[in-house]
Amino acid sequence: MIQIRHERPGDIVAREHLLDLCFGEARRLKTSERLREGRLPAEGLAFTAESKGRLVGTVRLWHVEAGSHRPALLLGPLAVDPDVQGLGLGASLMRHALARAGALAHGAVLLIGDAPYYARFGFSQTLAAGLAMPGPFERERFLGLNLRPAALDGACGIVRATGAWDEADIPLTAFGDAGAASRRRVA
Repeated sequence: MIQIRHERPGDIVAREHLLDLCFGEARRLKTSERLREGRLPAEGLAFTAESKGRLVGTVRLWHVEAGSHRPALLLGPLAVDPDVQGLGLGASLMRHALARAGALAHGAVLLIGDAPYYARFGFSQTLAAGLAMPGPFERERFLGLNLRPAALDGACGIVRATGAWDEADIPLTAFGDAGAASRRRVA
C-alpha cells in the first residue's frame, strides 16, 4: 500500500536520490530549479509517497510571483520511482497537492511540464501565455492553473521566487551584501 504524507526532514536524502534517478544531474541546471534554490517549499505543500518504508514519490509547491504582485505557486518537481510508475501515483500526488493548495486558499499554480499529462488536472498554456521564466524555458511546456477563478487571468511579466529562505542557504544579499550574490552563508 502506498501512503501520501507530508514530507519529513528525514526524507531529504531519499527524495534527492529519487529526483536524480528520475531526472538526472541536469535537473539542477533548469530555470525552475533556480527559482527553488535556497528556498523552502510553501508551508504544508511538500509531499512524499511511501511504500513499505521506502520513498517512491515526491511533489512540492513553492511560492512565486506571477508577474507584478500576483502570488502563485510553482509546482515541481513531481517524481515517481520507476518501479511503481504506471500505477497512477503521479496523478494521486498531483490531486493531493492541488487539493491541499486550494484548501490553503492559494489562487494559482504554474509549472513546466508535459502539456498533455497536466491538461487532465486543468493546466493550460493559455493561463501562462503572458508570463515568462527568468531564464531559458520551453514555452509550450509552461502551464498555469487557476485554483480560484481568474487568479492568473491577464497575468504578465517575469515569474520570480518569493517565500521563505532555507536558513541553511540564505544568500548574503539578504543581509545587505550586494556584492556577494553567488556566495552562501556557511552555517
